[in-house]
Amino acid sequence: MASKKAKANGRVDVRMGSTPPLDPPPARRPDMADDGRAQPGGLTRRRFLRDTSLAVTYLSVPAVWGSVQPDARPATEHDAAVPLAWYALALELTRTTPGFSPPVASRAFGYLGLTLYEAVVAGIPRRRSLGGHLAGLRLPEPPRRARRMHWPASANSALATTTRVLFASTSPANHAAIDQLEASLRPRARSGSNLLVAESIDWGRSVASAVMSWSRDDGGHDAHLRNFPSDHEPPVGPGLWEPTPPDFLPALQPTWGRNRTFAVGSGGECGSGDHPPYSERSDSAFFDDAVEVYETVLAVSDEQREIASFWSDDPGRTATPPGHSISILNQVATVEQLDLATAAECYLKVGFAVSDAFVTCWNTKYQYNLLRPITYVRAHLDAGWSPLLPTPPFPEYTSGHSVQSGAAFAVMGDIFGDAYELTDRTHDRLGLAPRSFTSFSQAADEAAISRLYGGIHFRPAIELGLEQGRCVARAVARLPLT
Repeated sequence: MASKKAKANGRVDVRMGSTPPLDPPPARRPDMADDGRAQPGGLTRRRFLRDTSLAVTYLSVPAVWGSVQPDARPATEHDAAVPLAWYALALELTRTTPGFSPPVASRAFGYLGLTLYEAVVAGIPRRRSLGGHLAGLRLPEPPRRARRMHWPASANSALATTTRVLFASTSPANHAAIDQLEASLRPRARSGSNLLVAESIDWGRSVASAVMSWSRDDGGHDAHLRNFPSDHEPPVGPGLWEPTPPDFLPALQPTWGRNRTFAVGSGGECGSGDHPPYSERSDSAFFDDAVEVYETVLAVSDEQREIASFWSDDPGRTATPPGHSISILNQVATVEQLDLATAAECYLKVGFAVSDAFVTCWNTKYQYNLLRPITYVRAHLDAGWSPLLPTPPFPEYTSGHSVQSGAAFAVMGDIFGDAYELTDRTHDRLGLAPRSFTSFSQAADEAAISRLYGGIHFRPAIELGLEQGRCVARAVARLPLT
Protein backbone atom coordinates (compact mmCIF):
# COMPACT_ATOMS: atom_id res chain seq x y z
CA MET A 1 0.00 0.00 0.00
CA ALA A 2 2.25 2.81 -1.23
CA SER A 3 1.22 6.42 -0.86
CA LYS A 4 0.61 8.76 -3.78
CA LYS A 5 3.75 10.58 -2.76
CA ALA A 6 5.73 7.36 -2.85
CA LYS A 7 4.45 6.52 -6.31
CA ALA A 8 5.18 9.98 -7.65
CA ASN A 9 8.61 10.55 -6.17
CA GLY A 10 9.86 7.06 -5.40
CA ARG A 11 10.65 8.06 -1.82
CA VAL A 12 8.65 8.87 1.27
CA ASP A 13 10.31 11.41 3.57
CA VAL A 14 8.70 10.49 6.87
CA ARG A 15 9.04 13.77 8.74
CA MET A 16 8.49 14.23 12.42
CA GLY A 17 7.66 17.91 12.17
CA SER A 18 9.53 21.15 11.60
CA THR A 19 9.69 22.52 15.12
CA PRO A 20 13.13 22.86 16.71
CA PRO A 21 14.27 20.24 19.22
CA LEU A 22 12.92 20.80 22.71
CA ASP A 23 16.24 20.52 24.53
CA PRO A 24 19.87 19.91 23.57
CA PRO A 25 20.68 16.20 23.52
CA PRO A 26 21.44 15.02 27.06
CA ALA A 27 24.85 13.58 27.79
CA ARG A 28 24.88 9.79 27.50
CA ARG A 29 25.19 8.07 30.82
CA PRO A 30 26.50 4.52 31.03
CA ASP A 31 23.62 3.48 33.27
CA MET A 32 21.03 4.41 30.65
CA ALA A 33 21.71 1.46 28.35
CA ASP A 34 18.77 -0.96 28.37
CA ASP A 35 18.91 -1.13 32.15
CA GLY A 36 15.25 -0.62 32.84
CA ARG A 37 15.68 2.79 34.47
CA ALA A 38 14.02 5.89 33.13
CA GLN A 39 14.66 9.42 34.21
CA PRO A 40 11.78 11.00 36.12
CA GLY A 41 10.09 13.94 34.51
CA GLY A 42 6.84 15.62 33.71
CA LEU A 43 5.15 16.45 30.46
CA THR A 44 3.57 19.89 30.19
CA ARG A 45 1.24 20.82 27.33
CA ARG A 46 3.86 23.28 26.01
CA ARG A 47 6.50 20.56 26.05
CA PHE A 48 4.09 18.04 24.54
CA LEU A 49 3.41 20.30 21.58
CA ARG A 50 7.00 21.45 21.11
CA ASP A 51 8.71 18.07 21.32
CA THR A 52 9.76 17.13 17.81
CA SER A 53 9.05 13.45 18.44
CA LEU A 54 5.40 14.31 19.05
CA ALA A 55 4.94 17.19 16.65
CA VAL A 56 3.89 14.95 13.76
CA THR A 57 0.46 14.54 15.29
CA TYR A 58 -0.26 18.22 15.63
CA LEU A 59 1.37 19.41 12.43
CA SER A 60 -0.24 16.79 10.23
CA VAL A 61 -3.66 16.27 11.82
CA PRO A 62 -5.31 19.68 12.22
CA ALA A 63 -8.41 18.47 14.06
CA VAL A 64 -6.66 16.93 17.04
CA TRP A 65 -6.85 19.81 19.49
CA GLY A 66 -10.20 21.12 18.30
CA SER A 67 -13.59 19.70 19.16
CA VAL A 68 -15.23 17.60 16.49
CA GLN A 69 -18.85 17.02 15.69
CA PRO A 70 -19.99 13.41 16.19
CA ASP A 71 -21.62 11.43 13.45
CA ALA A 72 -22.37 7.77 12.78
CA ARG A 73 -20.02 6.55 10.06
CA PRO A 74 -17.95 3.36 9.83
CA ALA A 75 -14.41 3.55 11.17
CA THR A 76 -13.12 3.45 7.61
CA GLU A 77 -14.54 6.93 7.06
CA HIS A 78 -12.77 8.57 9.99
CA ASP A 79 -9.14 9.66 9.99
CA ALA A 80 -6.47 8.36 12.38
CA ALA A 81 -6.07 11.58 14.39
CA VAL A 82 -7.05 9.91 17.67
CA PRO A 83 -4.59 6.98 17.63
CA LEU A 84 -1.81 9.16 16.25
CA ALA A 85 -2.20 11.54 19.19
CA TRP A 86 -2.34 8.77 21.78
CA TYR A 87 0.64 6.87 20.40
CA ALA A 88 2.68 10.06 20.26
CA LEU A 89 1.92 10.59 23.93
CA ALA A 90 2.60 6.92 24.72
CA LEU A 91 6.12 7.26 23.33
CA GLU A 92 6.82 10.20 25.61
CA LEU A 93 5.29 8.41 28.60
CA THR A 94 7.48 5.39 27.87
CA ARG A 95 10.54 7.61 27.90
CA THR A 96 9.68 9.47 31.10
CA THR A 97 8.03 6.80 33.27
CA PRO A 98 10.48 5.01 35.61
CA GLY A 99 10.87 1.28 35.05
CA PHE A 100 9.79 1.17 31.41
CA SER A 101 12.52 -1.16 30.21
CA PRO A 102 12.25 -2.52 26.64
CA PRO A 103 10.22 -5.63 27.64
CA VAL A 104 7.83 -3.55 29.74
CA ALA A 105 7.41 -1.03 26.92
CA SER A 106 6.73 -3.77 24.38
CA ARG A 107 3.94 -5.16 26.55
CA ALA A 108 2.32 -1.71 26.80
CA PHE A 109 2.25 -1.34 23.01
CA GLY A 110 0.69 -4.79 22.68
CA TYR A 111 -2.20 -3.89 24.96
CA LEU A 112 -2.69 -0.43 23.47
CA GLY A 113 -3.02 -2.04 20.03
CA LEU A 114 -5.50 -4.64 21.24
CA THR A 115 -7.62 -2.05 23.04
CA LEU A 116 -7.74 0.29 20.06
CA TYR A 117 -8.69 -2.47 17.65
CA GLU A 118 -11.41 -3.95 19.86
CA ALA A 119 -12.86 -0.49 20.53
CA VAL A 120 -13.55 0.10 16.83
CA VAL A 121 -13.73 -3.34 15.18
CA ALA A 122 -17.53 -3.36 15.25
CA GLY A 123 -17.31 -0.37 12.90
CA ILE A 124 -14.88 -2.03 10.46
CA PRO A 125 -16.49 -3.96 7.60
CA ARG A 126 -15.18 -7.53 7.15
CA ARG A 127 -13.15 -7.51 10.36
CA ARG A 128 -13.91 -9.45 13.51
CA SER A 129 -13.02 -9.28 17.16
CA LEU A 130 -10.24 -11.39 18.67
CA GLY A 131 -12.36 -11.99 21.74
CA GLY A 132 -12.98 -15.59 20.73
CA HIS A 133 -9.38 -16.20 19.69
CA LEU A 134 -7.28 -14.96 22.61
CA ALA A 135 -7.72 -17.47 25.42
CA GLY A 136 -9.41 -16.04 28.48
CA LEU A 137 -10.20 -12.65 26.96
CA ARG A 138 -13.81 -11.78 27.75
CA LEU A 139 -15.03 -8.67 26.00
CA PRO A 140 -18.39 -6.95 26.47
CA GLU A 141 -21.11 -7.40 23.91
CA PRO A 142 -21.32 -4.45 21.51
CA PRO A 143 -24.32 -2.22 22.22
CA ARG A 144 -27.45 -2.66 20.16
CA ARG A 145 -26.73 0.65 18.38
CA ALA A 146 -23.15 -0.34 17.57
CA ARG A 147 -23.42 0.56 13.90
CA ARG A 148 -24.28 4.10 14.94
CA MET A 149 -21.30 4.61 17.24
CA HIS A 150 -18.91 7.52 16.89
CA TRP A 151 -15.73 5.46 16.56
CA PRO A 152 -13.17 8.21 17.26
CA ALA A 153 -14.91 8.82 20.58
CA SER A 154 -14.74 5.11 21.38
CA ALA A 155 -11.08 4.97 20.43
CA ASN A 156 -10.30 8.05 22.51
CA SER A 157 -11.92 6.78 25.70
CA ALA A 158 -10.47 3.28 25.22
CA LEU A 159 -6.91 4.53 24.73
CA ALA A 160 -7.22 7.03 27.58
CA THR A 161 -8.40 4.33 29.99
CA THR A 162 -5.69 1.88 28.94
CA THR A 163 -2.95 4.50 29.06
CA ARG A 164 -3.89 5.46 32.61
CA VAL A 165 -3.62 1.84 33.74
CA LEU A 166 -0.42 0.98 31.90
CA PHE A 167 1.32 4.18 33.02
CA ALA A 168 -0.27 4.37 36.47
CA SER A 169 3.07 5.12 38.12
CA THR A 170 4.02 8.02 35.86
CA SER A 171 4.43 11.56 37.15
CA PRO A 172 1.50 13.85 38.08
CA ALA A 173 2.40 16.11 35.15
CA ASN A 174 2.16 13.14 32.80
CA HIS A 175 -1.21 12.15 34.25
CA ALA A 176 -2.37 15.70 33.61
CA ALA A 177 -1.24 15.36 30.00
CA ILE A 178 -3.30 12.16 29.68
CA ASP A 179 -6.38 13.92 31.04
CA GLN A 180 -5.84 16.90 28.78
CA LEU A 181 -5.43 14.82 25.66
CA GLU A 182 -8.58 12.83 26.36
CA ALA A 183 -10.57 16.02 26.91
CA SER A 184 -9.21 17.67 23.77
CA LEU A 185 -10.22 14.69 21.61
CA ARG A 186 -13.69 14.23 23.10
CA PRO A 187 -16.33 15.21 20.52
CA ARG A 188 -18.69 18.08 21.19
CA ALA A 189 -22.22 16.77 21.19
CA ARG A 190 -24.71 18.59 19.01
CA SER A 191 -28.45 18.49 19.27
CA GLY A 192 -29.73 14.92 19.22
CA SER A 193 -26.27 13.30 19.49
CA ASN A 194 -25.77 13.25 23.25
CA LEU A 195 -26.75 9.58 23.51
CA LEU A 196 -24.51 8.66 20.59
CA VAL A 197 -21.51 10.32 22.20
CA ALA A 198 -22.20 8.88 25.65
CA GLU A 199 -22.64 5.34 24.34
CA SER A 200 -19.49 5.61 22.24
CA ILE A 201 -17.41 6.80 25.18
CA ASP A 202 -18.86 4.15 27.49
CA TRP A 203 -18.16 1.44 24.93
CA GLY A 204 -14.52 2.41 24.63
CA ARG A 205 -14.09 2.43 28.39
CA SER A 206 -15.78 -0.95 28.81
CA VAL A 207 -13.50 -2.52 26.19
CA ALA A 208 -10.42 -1.04 27.84
CA SER A 209 -11.52 -2.25 31.27
CA ALA A 210 -12.00 -5.79 29.94
CA VAL A 211 -8.60 -5.82 28.24
CA MET A 212 -6.85 -4.42 31.29
CA SER A 213 -8.54 -6.99 33.51
CA TRP A 214 -7.27 -9.74 31.19
CA SER A 215 -3.76 -8.27 31.26
CA ARG A 216 -3.31 -8.80 34.98
CA ASP A 217 -2.45 -12.49 34.78
CA ASP A 218 -0.10 -12.45 31.77
CA GLY A 219 3.08 -12.51 33.87
CA GLY A 220 4.04 -8.90 33.19
CA HIS A 221 1.60 -6.97 35.35
CA ASP A 222 3.38 -4.21 37.30
CA ALA A 223 6.69 -5.46 35.88
CA HIS A 224 8.04 -1.90 35.76
CA LEU A 225 8.24 -2.10 39.55
CA ARG A 226 10.40 -5.25 39.49
CA ASN A 227 12.77 -5.16 36.54
CA PHE A 228 15.54 -6.78 38.60
CA PRO A 229 14.01 -9.47 40.86
CA SER A 230 16.28 -10.09 43.81
CA ASP A 231 15.47 -13.80 44.02
CA HIS A 232 16.93 -14.62 40.58
CA GLU A 233 20.17 -16.56 40.74
CA PRO A 234 21.81 -16.84 37.31
CA PRO A 235 23.63 -20.09 36.57
CA VAL A 236 27.39 -20.00 36.92
CA GLY A 237 29.93 -21.65 34.64
CA PRO A 238 32.12 -21.27 31.55
CA GLY A 239 30.42 -19.30 28.81
CA LEU A 240 27.47 -18.24 30.96
CA TRP A 241 26.24 -14.68 31.41
CA GLU A 242 27.47 -12.60 34.31
CA PRO A 243 26.85 -8.94 35.20
CA THR A 244 28.91 -6.58 33.07
CA PRO A 245 30.76 -3.31 33.65
CA PRO A 246 30.44 -0.52 34.40
CA ASP A 247 27.42 -0.99 36.67
CA PHE A 248 27.33 -4.81 37.06
CA LEU A 249 23.54 -4.76 37.22
CA PRO A 250 21.65 -8.01 37.89
CA ALA A 251 19.61 -9.75 35.21
CA LEU A 252 16.71 -7.76 33.73
CA GLN A 253 13.31 -9.51 33.69
CA PRO A 254 14.64 -13.10 33.84
CA THR A 255 11.14 -14.67 33.72
CA TRP A 256 9.78 -12.53 30.87
CA GLY A 257 10.06 -15.41 28.41
CA ARG A 258 7.32 -17.27 30.27
CA ASN A 259 4.76 -14.46 29.85
CA ARG A 260 1.55 -14.96 27.90
CA THR A 261 1.80 -14.07 24.22
CA PHE A 262 -0.67 -12.57 21.73
CA ALA A 263 -0.01 -14.12 18.31
CA VAL A 264 2.56 -16.87 18.89
CA GLY A 265 1.56 -19.87 20.95
CA SER A 266 4.23 -19.32 23.59
CA GLY A 267 7.64 -17.75 24.10
CA GLY A 268 9.25 -20.96 22.90
CA GLU A 269 7.29 -21.31 19.65
CA CYS A 270 9.75 -19.37 17.47
CA GLY A 271 12.96 -21.08 18.46
CA SER A 272 16.27 -19.63 17.31
CA GLY A 273 18.37 -22.76 16.99
CA ASP A 274 21.76 -23.05 18.62
CA HIS A 275 24.60 -20.57 18.50
CA PRO A 276 28.14 -21.88 17.86
CA PRO A 277 29.26 -23.96 20.85
CA TYR A 278 31.08 -21.97 23.49
CA SER A 279 34.81 -22.37 23.20
CA GLU A 280 37.97 -20.61 24.28
CA ARG A 281 40.05 -22.26 21.55
CA SER A 282 41.53 -19.86 19.02
CA ASP A 283 40.48 -22.14 16.14
CA SER A 284 36.79 -22.24 17.15
CA ALA A 285 33.82 -20.51 15.52
CA PHE A 286 32.97 -18.90 18.85
CA PHE A 287 36.43 -17.37 19.13
CA ASP A 288 36.11 -16.04 15.56
CA ASP A 289 32.80 -14.37 16.44
CA ALA A 290 34.45 -12.68 19.41
CA VAL A 291 37.37 -11.49 17.30
CA GLU A 292 34.86 -9.99 14.83
CA VAL A 293 33.20 -7.93 17.57
CA TYR A 294 36.55 -6.88 19.00
CA GLU A 295 38.00 -5.77 15.67
CA THR A 296 34.78 -4.11 14.51
CA VAL A 297 34.79 -1.78 17.50
CA LEU A 298 38.49 -1.03 17.17
CA ALA A 299 38.09 -0.07 13.50
CA VAL A 300 34.55 1.35 13.66
CA SER A 301 33.83 3.84 10.86
CA ASP A 302 31.96 7.11 11.25
CA GLU A 303 28.97 5.58 9.45
CA GLN A 304 28.95 2.53 11.72
CA ARG A 305 29.21 4.77 14.78
CA GLU A 306 26.20 6.78 13.57
CA ILE A 307 24.22 3.59 12.98
CA ALA A 308 25.06 2.25 16.44
CA SER A 309 23.99 5.53 18.05
CA PHE A 310 20.79 5.87 16.00
CA TRP A 311 19.54 2.42 17.02
CA SER A 312 20.84 2.47 20.59
CA ASP A 313 17.36 3.47 21.85
CA ASP A 314 18.37 3.76 25.51
CA PRO A 315 15.60 3.82 28.13
CA GLY A 316 15.11 7.25 29.66
CA ARG A 317 16.75 8.94 26.69
CA THR A 318 14.37 7.41 24.13
CA ALA A 319 11.17 5.36 24.03
CA THR A 320 13.25 2.12 23.86
CA PRO A 321 13.55 -0.24 20.83
CA PRO A 322 9.84 -1.18 20.64
CA GLY A 323 9.02 2.51 20.87
CA HIS A 324 11.29 3.12 17.89
CA SER A 325 9.23 0.63 15.88
CA ILE A 326 6.02 2.36 16.95
CA SER A 327 7.53 5.71 16.03
CA ILE A 328 8.18 4.46 12.50
CA LEU A 329 4.58 3.25 12.27
CA ASN A 330 3.39 6.68 13.46
CA GLN A 331 5.42 8.31 10.70
CA VAL A 332 4.17 5.96 7.99
CA ALA A 333 0.57 6.28 9.18
CA THR A 334 0.85 10.06 8.93
CA VAL A 335 2.33 10.02 5.43
CA GLU A 336 -0.22 7.47 4.23
CA GLN A 337 -3.08 9.42 5.85
CA LEU A 338 -4.53 6.19 7.19
CA ASP A 339 -8.16 5.97 8.16
CA LEU A 340 -9.10 4.93 11.69
CA ALA A 341 -9.90 1.34 10.74
CA THR A 342 -6.62 0.72 8.94
CA ALA A 343 -4.64 2.43 11.69
CA ALA A 344 -6.31 0.27 14.34
CA GLU A 345 -5.32 -2.89 12.49
CA CYS A 346 -1.76 -1.63 12.00
CA TYR A 347 -1.28 -0.75 15.67
CA LEU A 348 -2.75 -4.10 16.70
CA LYS A 349 -0.35 -6.06 14.49
CA VAL A 350 2.80 -4.06 15.21
CA GLY A 351 1.94 -3.97 18.93
CA PHE A 352 1.52 -7.75 18.99
CA ALA A 353 4.75 -8.14 17.01
CA VAL A 354 6.95 -6.15 19.39
CA SER A 355 5.32 -7.65 22.48
CA ASP A 356 5.62 -11.25 21.34
CA ALA A 357 9.13 -10.57 20.04
CA PHE A 358 10.35 -9.67 23.52
CA VAL A 359 8.71 -12.68 25.13
CA THR A 360 10.22 -14.90 22.44
CA CYS A 361 13.66 -13.31 22.68
CA TRP A 362 13.73 -13.38 26.49
CA ASN A 363 12.69 -17.03 26.43
CA THR A 364 15.80 -17.74 24.36
CA LYS A 365 18.09 -15.45 26.38
CA TYR A 366 17.42 -17.20 29.65
CA GLN A 367 17.41 -20.64 28.06
CA TYR A 368 21.01 -20.22 26.84
CA ASN A 369 22.29 -17.63 29.36
CA LEU A 370 25.20 -16.85 27.05
CA LEU A 371 27.90 -14.41 28.14
CA ARG A 372 28.30 -10.98 26.53
CA PRO A 373 31.15 -9.98 24.20
CA ILE A 374 32.72 -7.68 26.82
CA THR A 375 33.14 -10.61 29.21
CA TYR A 376 34.74 -12.87 26.62
CA VAL A 377 36.93 -10.25 24.96
CA ARG A 378 38.36 -8.96 28.23
CA ALA A 379 39.10 -12.49 29.41
CA HIS A 380 40.66 -13.85 26.19
CA LEU A 381 41.63 -11.00 23.84
CA ASP A 382 42.16 -7.61 25.49
CA ALA A 383 41.58 -6.85 29.18
CA GLY A 384 41.27 -3.13 28.47
CA TRP A 385 38.72 -3.34 25.65
CA SER A 386 35.32 -1.62 25.91
CA PRO A 387 32.38 -1.73 23.49
CA LEU A 388 31.12 1.38 21.75
CA LEU A 389 27.75 1.11 23.56
CA PRO A 390 27.16 0.17 27.20
CA THR A 391 26.30 -3.52 27.52
CA PRO A 392 22.71 -4.05 28.69
CA PRO A 393 22.09 -6.27 31.74
CA PHE A 394 20.82 -9.53 30.31
CA PRO A 395 22.23 -12.50 28.39
CA GLU A 396 23.60 -12.25 24.88
CA TYR A 397 21.62 -14.70 22.76
CA THR A 398 19.46 -13.71 20.88
CA SER A 399 19.57 -9.96 20.17
CA GLY A 400 16.45 -8.12 21.32
CA HIS A 401 16.93 -5.40 18.70
CA SER A 402 17.13 -8.04 16.00
CA VAL A 403 14.08 -10.01 17.10
CA GLN A 404 11.79 -7.03 17.61
CA SER A 405 12.98 -5.25 14.44
CA GLY A 406 12.63 -8.43 12.41
CA ALA A 407 9.09 -8.85 13.72
CA ALA A 408 7.81 -5.27 13.56
CA PHE A 409 9.32 -4.37 10.19
CA ALA A 410 8.19 -7.62 8.58
CA VAL A 411 4.65 -6.84 9.75
CA MET A 412 4.86 -3.32 8.30
CA GLY A 413 6.27 -4.77 5.08
CA ASP A 414 3.32 -7.14 4.89
CA ILE A 415 0.89 -4.22 5.28
CA PHE A 416 2.52 -1.53 3.14
CA GLY A 417 4.79 -3.61 0.90
CA ASP A 418 8.39 -4.29 1.86
CA ALA A 419 9.83 -2.05 -0.90
CA TYR A 420 8.69 1.06 0.91
CA GLU A 421 11.19 3.92 0.86
CA LEU A 422 11.25 6.06 3.98
CA THR A 423 13.34 8.41 6.03
CA ASP A 424 13.16 7.71 9.75
CA ARG A 425 13.24 10.87 11.89
CA THR A 426 12.55 9.23 15.22
CA HIS A 427 15.53 10.89 16.90
CA ASP A 428 15.25 14.42 15.53
CA ARG A 429 14.66 15.55 19.11
CA LEU A 430 18.11 14.27 20.08
CA GLY A 431 19.83 15.92 17.16
CA LEU A 432 20.63 12.58 15.47
CA ALA A 433 20.64 12.67 11.68
CA PRO A 434 17.70 10.80 10.11
CA ARG A 435 18.28 7.46 8.42
CA SER A 436 16.87 6.58 4.98
CA PHE A 437 15.90 3.11 3.75
CA THR A 438 14.63 1.58 0.54
CA SER A 439 12.63 -1.11 2.34
CA PHE A 440 11.43 -2.22 5.74
CA SER A 441 13.72 -5.23 5.61
CA GLN A 442 16.70 -2.94 5.05
CA ALA A 443 15.72 -0.96 8.15
CA ALA A 444 15.45 -4.19 10.15
CA ASP A 445 18.85 -5.36 8.94
CA GLU A 446 20.46 -2.05 9.93
CA ALA A 447 18.82 -2.05 13.36
CA ALA A 448 20.14 -5.56 13.93
CA ILE A 449 23.72 -5.04 12.71
CA SER A 450 23.96 -1.87 14.80
CA ARG A 451 24.48 -4.14 17.81
CA LEU A 452 27.63 -5.58 16.26
CA TYR A 453 28.92 -2.07 15.55
CA GLY A 454 28.15 -1.16 19.14
CA GLY A 455 30.12 -4.16 20.40
CA ILE A 456 27.34 -5.71 22.44
CA HIS A 457 26.29 -8.75 20.37
CA PHE A 458 27.96 -11.56 18.47
CA ARG A 459 26.84 -12.06 14.87
CA PRO A 460 24.79 -15.29 15.45
CA ALA A 461 22.58 -13.46 17.98
CA ILE A 462 21.91 -10.84 15.31
CA GLU A 463 21.27 -13.05 12.28
CA LEU A 464 19.29 -15.75 14.07
CA GLY A 465 17.45 -13.05 16.02
CA LEU A 466 16.18 -11.54 12.78
CA GLU A 467 14.86 -14.94 11.71
CA GLN A 468 13.22 -15.36 15.09
CA GLY A 469 11.48 -12.01 14.68
CA ARG A 470 10.25 -12.91 11.22
CA CYS A 471 8.76 -16.08 12.68
CA VAL A 472 6.81 -13.87 15.09
CA ALA A 473 5.65 -11.74 12.15
CA ARG A 474 4.31 -14.82 10.38
CA ALA A 475 2.25 -15.65 13.45
CA VAL A 476 0.86 -12.11 13.47
CA ALA A 477 -0.09 -12.51 9.79
CA ARG A 478 -2.14 -15.58 10.72
CA LEU A 479 -4.38 -13.69 13.16
CA PRO A 480 -8.05 -14.44 12.33
CA LEU A 481 -9.16 -10.85 11.74
CA THR A 482 -11.51 -11.72 8.86
